[in-house]
Amino acid sequence: MAIKSIDDLFIHELSDIYSAEKQLTRALPRLARAATAPELRQAFETHLEETQGQVERIDQVVETLGIRLKRVKCVAMEGLVEEAKEIIDGIVEGPLRDAALIGAAQKVEHYEIASYGTLCAIGKQLGYKDTVGLLQDTLKEEKATDEKLTMLAERAGNQRAAEQG
Repeated sequence: MAIKSIDDLFIHELSDIYSAEKQLTRALPRLARAATAPELRQAFETHLEETQGQVERIDQVVETLGIRLKRVKCVAMEGLVEEAKEIIDGIVEGPLRDAALIGAAQKVEHYEIASYGTLCAIGKQLGYKDTVGLLQDTLKEEKATDEKLTMLAERAGNQRAAEQG
């Protein structure tokens, strides 16, 4: 897609994060199954539900603005998902894998935070008042998920991994 205007950039960024969220909805169940700590498994399952809601919000933005998403694949999310698969395949089940999965999930959250922050800024510039609120709601969810993951790591995950050896 040739990006020639700020409107094009908004559509491209929205298309990219839509692809990212769809990829994540496919990856989160595998992450949940790979987690051994019940609280981490629950965090992945909860985030799957949130992610499905975030996809619905993107659909609302598209409908409200009367735009069409472009067929793009988010290569950044593809790489982040691949890293998570490598963790699952390369680290024995247990606290160390859980600590690595938390780190992988936080990388995803940081990517999403950057993407939604960008979309909110561009949307404000374009005067998309009706839809910026939806994007901000998702941005808040992504930040909250990142904070939950940090708490999981600090509260027990990293300590258990250190005790494992």
